[in-house]
Amino acid sequence: MPTLFIINGLRFFFYAFDHEPIHVHVEGADGNAKFLLEPEVTLLENKGLKAKQIKEAIQVIEVNKDVIKERWADFH
Repeated sequence: MPTLFIINGLRFFFYAFDHEPIHVHVEGADGNAKFLLEPEVTLLENKGLKAKQIKEAIQVIEVNKDVIKERWADFH
């Protein structure tokens, strides 16, 4: 599973051969979450991340949306 970024203790990644639509998983010490990228960054699932971590993850994803989509396309 390719790691895209590790920022402030949050690891942003996707699984090898993951399904569409393009999404990203975020893992921290407290749990993990899954975010859809399009049409806007949307929290799909949260298993333990705190509200502050979710907000931070959304900001990171929004800033790096093009990089994430490019890495997804390159890998898949």
